[in-house]
Amino acid sequence: MTGHFDVAVLGAGPSGLAAALGAARRGLRVVVLEQAQTVGGLASSFEIAGQRVDHGSHRLHVATPPEILRVLADLLGEDLQLRTRNGRIRMDGRWMAFPLRPIDLIRHAPPSLAAGAVRDLVLSPLRARRPAADTFAARVRQALGPTIAKRFYEPYARKLWGVDAGELSSELFRRRVSAGSAAGLVRRIVRGGTGPNASFWYPRGGFGRISEAVADAATDAGAEFRLGHQVVPGTDVAALATTVISTLPGARTVALYGGDVPTDVREASTSLEYRGAVLVYLVLAEPQYTAFDAHYLPDPRIPVARLSEPKNYRDDPADPASTTVLCAEVPADPGGALWNKTDEALGHVVVNALERSGLPRPHPVKVVVKRIPNVYPVYRVGFERPLAGVEQWAAGRRELMLVGRQALFAHDNTHHALAMGAAAATCLRADGTVDRLAWATARESFRAHVVED
Repeated sequence: MTGHFDVAVLGAGPSGLAAALGAARRGLRVVVLEQAQTVGGLASSFEIAGQRVDHGSHRLHVATPPEILRVLADLLGEDLQLRTRNGRIRMDGRWMAFPLRPIDLIRHAPPSLAAGAVRDLVLSPLRARRPAADTFAARVRQALGPTIAKRFYEPYARKLWGVDAGELSSELFRRRVSAGSAAGLVRRIVRGGTGPNASFWYPRGGFGRISEAVADAATDAGAEFRLGHQVVPGTDVAALATTVISTLPGARTVALYGGDVPTDVREASTSLEYRGAVLVYLVLAEPQYTAFDAHYLPDPRIPVARLSEPKNYRDDPADPASTTVLCAEVPADPGGALWNKTDEALGHVVVNALERSGLPRPHPVKVVVKRIPNVYPVYRVGFERPLAGVEQWAAGRRELMLVGRQALFAHDNTHHALAMGAAAATCLRADGTVDRLAWATARESFRAHVVED
């Protein structure tokens, strides 16, 4: 690195891009350093068999703050499409619409699941009077009842995070269970196809068009992008710019400072765990696999957690008419058995899993695999303490801001990431320094984020 900037942004995911755009539009000299050759991180798109695909199932929720949505609508124009959700979830051998809908539930819900859920709803006032243990499992059982907990949340937690729900902090419940209570779940179901979860925003050309459009706007505003540039441990981070906005995982940010970090902070940063995922893409020589955009598969005996079909997320004339691509998300531990399987073997695993789930057996003409190590932050009981240690250390460095899902170890949506980056830019002064009070206030507001499914 040569030259000095007002702001250096480490990582070109949605939060970093939003921060770069906001800072550049305020007249600050900005550089964005990204080790990949493209922007967007996990929110980027790439091409397989002539069509753009995403890193798993991505959608821009209608809960996106209006000021963020206005920016994106201005950048993307008519390419930003409002789409109706059309997903399914597999429960006890039956398919149900997802998001859940009243009439569909009456028709398709397994009788034992429906009876148990109704019983738990009636008994919810009694459960609410009892204190719950400080775990995800206990909070789900208290709020939604043992039926929903046992049949959905507990097995799905084990599947995604690789540990029992009783080992996960209750903070995961607050951040991930947007219904919040049995009554809240009922309200969401009653709203069914007309509630806020019934639609989503998605750009023609793949979800990555959002990141690309924001990066282009930041470039137009004067930000400099250095792709394929990895900031290595021991770099004099403070010398890069007046302010460094890091969107990297906490352990990587801490490592950049080398020996200038207390031992307890280094240990705290490395104790924060992530679960990885293997994304298996199946190219099919047919126009469409199903009419659904996503299938959710909580059954722990099925390795695939979610299946998406990118073509069904958008109306894009550029998509090839004679082929489609499926994306299967397989949670996996880096270095584990699934992780180390060959691409061909993973293709067979997914094909067999889909058939066992009651879907048509796909016949792929090509299999493409991506292995991603940091996908799901694991909120083990007690994770709050090491996370607070890292955040306190960062707050003590006047040049450093931690922003985004990876840096803040957050289970957040893309609209949250964009909002965090935009908020960080508003906390920068004209000389590139950070208004620490404004940033502390903004940072505190991020803790209220709740993931929208």
